[in-house]
Amino acid sequence: MMGIIPRATSSATAVESDGSFQDTDTVPTPKVIIDQDSNPDATVVEITFGDRLGALLDTMNALKNLGLNVSKANVYLDSSGKHNKFAITKASTGRKVEDPELLEAIRLTIINNLLEYHPESSSQLAMGATFGVEPPKEKVDVDIATHIRVDDDGPDRSLLHVETADRPGLLVDLVKIITDINITVESGEFDTEGLLAKAKFHVSYKGKAIIRPLQQVLANSLRYFLRRPTTEEASF
Repeated sequence: MMGIIPRATSSATAVESDGSFQDTDTVPTPKVIIDQDSNPDATVVEITFGDRLGALLDTMNALKNLGLNVSKANVYLDSSGKHNKFAITKASTGRKVEDPELLEAIRLTIINNLLEYHPESSSQLAMGATFGVEPPKEKVDVDIATHIRVDDDGPDRSLLHVETADRPGLLVDLVKIITDINITVESGEFDTEGLLAKAKFHVSYKGKAIIRPLQQVLANSLRYFLRRPTTEEASF
């Protein structure tokens, strides 16, 4: 049930004398997708890193250490690279993961393994500044990168789109901001794409779609939070 691709060779990068990594070809943009919509019984995780992504047994074992089961895994290839998909459930319940903190732990575990086995991805990921060998050469301007939109998604819920600069803990923080103004997060998808995070949440207020005035409150609350400096940035 699991497709295994041989681990990428080290020809893509060269280690310089100072320990940094120099690309010998173009490094693809790493992508990690956490999908809560496509499978009603499991959390679907998809990992893509061009054609470099090797065997994922270490990643699967690290996920099991979080109290998770990887019920199936498969690999497919398209023009953007090799896509590795897992269906993940909680070992204790056999159900999909709902806890935002555990979903964020899944995301960080996968990214940490990606950084370990593909150190050249460090400069392509926002997380490289925190966990990687070589941080990104440029930082994303949060004011420019942040985009928030709320669309109607039927009479009983709305669809919230958020795009912003990625950082550790972002998924947990987004859900907290939304629920702090009494809006319910039903399901969604959270994508880590290089330096950016892109989220789609199905949301509702008291079982109904969010009305326009509350949509504006939600968007303003998210913009205010996302554009604040982090504790680390504020200390400088």
